[in-house]
Amino acid sequence: MYTGIIAKVHDIKPADYQPKEIIELVDDSPIVSKQQLAFFSWLSAYYMCTIGEVVNAALPAGLKISSESMLAMNPDIDLEELDLTEKERTILNHLTSGDLKMGEINDILNVKSSYTHVKNLKEKNAIQVFEMVKDKYNPKTENRIRLAPEYLTESNLNDLSESLTGKPKQLEVLLSYLKHVPVFESPNLNEPGIPKKTITEESSTSSLQTLIKRGVFTAFEKTISRIGEFEDENLSAVKLSPAQDTARQEILTHFEKQSTVLLHGVTGSGKTEIFISLIQDVIDAGSQVLYLLPEIALTTQIINRLSKAFGDQFAVFHSKYSDNERVEVWQKVQDGTCNFVVGVRSSIFLPFQDLSLIIVDEEHENSYKQYEPAPRYHARDAALYLAALFHAKTLLATATPSLESYQNALNKKYGLVKLEERYNNSPLPVVKFVNLIQARKQKKLQGNFTNTLLESIDQEVKRGKQAILFQNRRGYAPYLTCFNCGHIPKCPHCDVSLTLHHHQNHLLCHYCGHKTDNPSQCKVCQSEDMRTVGYGTEKIEEELQEYLPEIRIRRMDLDTTRSKYGLQKIIDEFEKKEIDVLIGTQMVTKGLDFDSVTLVGVFDADRIIHFPDFRSHERAYQLIHQVSGRAGRREDIGEVLVQTNDPDQPILQYIKRQDYHGFYTNEILEREQFRYPPFYRLIKITIKDFDKQLAANAAQYFAIEIRKQLGDLRVIGPVEPMIGRIRNQYLFDITVKIEKQGLNLHALKEFLLTSRNILINHGMYKGVKVVFDVDPV
Repeated sequence: MYTGIIAKVHDIKPADYQPKEIIELVDDSPIVSKQQLAFFSWLSAYYMCTIGEVVNAALPAGLKISSESMLAMNPDIDLEELDLTEKERTILNHLTSGDLKMGEINDILNVKSSYTHVKNLKEKNAIQVFEMVKDKYNPKTENRIRLAPEYLTESNLNDLSESLTGKPKQLEVLLSYLKHVPVFESPNLNEPGIPKKTITEESSTSSLQTLIKRGVFTAFEKTISRIGEFEDENLSAVKLSPAQDTARQEILTHFEKQSTVLLHGVTGSGKTEIFISLIQDVIDAGSQVLYLLPEIALTTQIINRLSKAFGDQFAVFHSKYSDNERVEVWQKVQDGTCNFVVGVRSSIFLPFQDLSLIIVDEEHENSYKQYEPAPRYHARDAALYLAALFHAKTLLATATPSLESYQNALNKKYGLVKLEERYNNSPLPVVKFVNLIQARKQKKLQGNFTNTLLESIDQEVKRGKQAILFQNRRGYAPYLTCFNCGHIPKCPHCDVSLTLHHHQNHLLCHYCGHKTDNPSQCKVCQSEDMRTVGYGTEKIEEELQEYLPEIRIRRMDLDTTRSKYGLQKIIDEFEKKEIDVLIGTQMVTKGLDFDSVTLVGVFDADRIIHFPDFRSHERAYQLIHQVSGRAGRREDIGEVLVQTNDPDQPILQYIKRQDYHGFYTNEILEREQFRYPPFYRLIKITIKDFDKQLAANAAQYFAIEIRKQLGDLRVIGPVEPMIGRIRNQYLFDITVKIEKQGLNLHALKEFLLTSRNILINHGMYKGVKVVFDVDPV
């Protein structure tokens, strides 16, 4: 059995296949709206994937109906006439009690697969196999009790109390209920009742059951939300500073003529307060708001701030939620009981009915880009189209705009609003560079720390302040090597070295997840001289604890925040000053706001700057500038120490001067000269196969075919990427560069998809996989 979404009703019978009959409608009302279907169609066309892939990504797993094979006895067969094996007879014996699932048969026989035995029984006509459609979503229910209506009068209740005088435990149950539900003072409280466990925790369970049987209490089930609710008390209205209020008014003025506005505000300028003010206006008008954040790390802290302003008026949507929790958010948005959603990129798929405002915070972040699987969309760009469907407004906000957004603002495509002072006039942090080459020569380097950085950390912690250290690489060390023969342990499935994770004492591939024990000796020459090369967050944590043992240190990266509340716990501890130094990857660079952080240290800045990618300078500026902005957000002046081999390189000087416009002006010239975004669109085409030569030949064939139409200037490659094999598949990349003007983008994408179909219909390349990534980042 198959389930699907009805996108269109028509009377044109398919000519090339026999359609299946519709057995029944699963839902009483549509679970997706017309706007969503239009949005899904656009995503499918723009990002060159099937609409099925979009729908699969969009719908929470709990809303996807699954089909399960069931077995039943054939009532018309005489089992005595059948020649049955012992296992077949066991299956039939269990089926006499009722129908069974295929999975249950495996457990009954204690085998991995019961397929052969079931197949034999079906051939002998002893059983029937059918499909049962099963809804994955189950509402969460709570057992509750209420006092029977006849006891809500004072006289009847007094009579009941007197009748229970000789039954002290039952009387205790009644009094316990009346303590929680004062029926005479607030009779309306009796109808919703209270959770059964409230009484059983205080009184006798058996006595409560007796009173339910006697009809004194009524037991019932109530569907409750899985989503945590926020306190609705002591809500505080946001107060804007003069600079914030001016920025707010400018945004509203731009919205009168333009649908999109870029808010370029320095770190710590109080952009969130402006968002809250704008959101409140929309909610008061009865419309819906979507507030997008790039990562869960940001949602954790911002939720606390929003709950003070909105109480339980908003929902949160992200991947740490369970399937059932996500379904409940979906339903709240769909039925209009929730008008405000805070979430990560997947929130754009929610079934909004009356969307008026989308806020994209930290709009420059590449976390908004989906890589695997399709659709490989960018949530910021998709949000702009979603807003257009609803005639809604979009506010993009950041301290370090993407070059594309900033150019659109300068070209008047977007409105541009600048907020150039920090909230309460807090000073911007002072950026200093620590020369690693000099530190090495002067022997002022301890492990990966310069003495300058270590002394500053020690000094700030002794002053009761906190520090954040940023290293954009998790794990203990990028790789191990044998100092005798030079062997480096590599992943057997990917062309990458294995990263050492010291705390778990294993080597891990960050691409496919392959894990192996940390070797005590080289498997090539058996030497025991295995050493680490490079360093990640784990090693920095270990070294700092060794040099400054009295300091309380925590690490915030993918390894320490895997659990549902892992991230929240670390942030709460840091806010309560139970942690002195927080060491982390990109998570610590984004929007976090802590009162006592006065020092930020940046490791390995040169690697970020010189990474072989056309966006490396832009990313380096954004990352270092953003993490710098975590320092000195209150009265104290913050200090940022960047360890580098070359303090004089231009990009670091732009960061030191907080000169985004100067950086943009220099970078945009190079983008135009070398035909990169925002002047050209990019489509990356990756050819994959388990056979390297086959993948190479297919990529060459594909490139030759599309060059015939597009020419040499527009088609680059095929080239083997830096990591040429992932999960045993060999990769070859072709990049198509398309000028923004004078070319029909839709026709070009159709041509590329047709070329892909021609390639895979070629007998030799039938199994080759072709992946399109539109606007790669």
